Amino acid sequence: MQRLEIAVVGAGAIGRAHAELIARGGENCALAAIVDPASEARELASRLGARWFSDSAALLRSRAPDAVVVATPNAAHLPISLQFLAHSIPVLVEKPIAATIEDAEALVAASARSGVPVLVGHHRRHNPIVRAAKRLIDEGRLGRLVSASVLAYFLKPPNYFDLRWRREPGGGPVLINLIHEIDLVRHLCGEIASAQAATSNNVRGFEVEDTAAALLTLVNGALVTIALSDATAAPWSWDLIAREGANYPAQPRRENSHYICGTEGALTLPGLDAWRYRGEAGWFQPLVVETAARDPGEPYGAQLDHFCQVARGRATPLIDAADGARTLRATLAIHEAAKRGAVVALA
Repeated sequence: MQRLEIAVVGAGAIGRAHAELIARGGENCALAAIVDPASEARELASRLGARWFSDSAALLRSRAPDAVVVATPNAAHLPISLQFLAHSIPVLVEKPIAATIEDAEALVAASARSGVPVLVGHHRRHNPIVRAAKRLIDEGRLGRLVSASVLAYFLKPPNYFDLRWRREPGGGPVLINLIHEIDLVRHLCGEIASAQAATSNNVRGFEVEDTAAALLTLVNGALVTIALSDATAAPWSWDLIAREGANYPAQPRRENSHYICGTEGALTLPGLDAWRYRGEAGWFQPLVVETAARDPGEPYGAQLDHFCQVARGRATPLIDAADGARTLRATLAIHEAAKRGAVVALA
């Protein structure tokens, strides 16, 4: 089978990760090109044996790829994705799908109109831990969902904010990090009906928030709380515990960041501890716990394999443009609820 030639547009941190992963794609795929005007991007392309272009138009005038990964700043997701959809080239667009709901809806419409698939890069959905949790919940092991609590605490070092956009609205942990939690809540627990929230920039004083708290009401009636901060020396976040990437050090003890509770049982993530009563139920009775096999896998690799199947027409996107737009809408509702000090209902 001929290898799928995939281009990467945007050579920042996540773009570089995509490019290096694709370059190691073996018989499945190959890195066709890197598109980014920076000299570092040109050096990366040379090192990985790929073509280099300063912009997408130049690539499309040359030999077009079979598929493309769009890993540019959020505001460029829509125009660049539209360029490739117009040439019938499948797109994997990094999260968030776009900078605004209007842009997201335009991308949803373009994908539907052209029939060309868009996969949104919410990589956690490809994690074996998340797949196992989804099976347990869908099988009814927790009964009716009642509540979930999510902790997302971590510390970004000072040099992280050397890039100006990370100190400005849209560059804070709500849109960069909490969006992962929103997508996981939607995927595992159900659609979000409304949001309440508060944000603070008290630690750093930047224009953008450093801490947030949210209360979500789901369509099924369950309540979800999310506590988030990128300014605290704490280990309780998915990234620091799930061991998805080698960049994060292993924690000295086993922790969890997600707690999902139902009428028949409860589940922790990423530990996959499933709690329940064996016989008579009630707070005076002992709970038992079973821990499912935990395989952190390589979600970015699984996402790439899935994208190759999507691009070949052998699979539909696990999270398509419309699904990604719903996650963005719910995430932006956090900002709106905090700004208005009111409950924000989602359509």
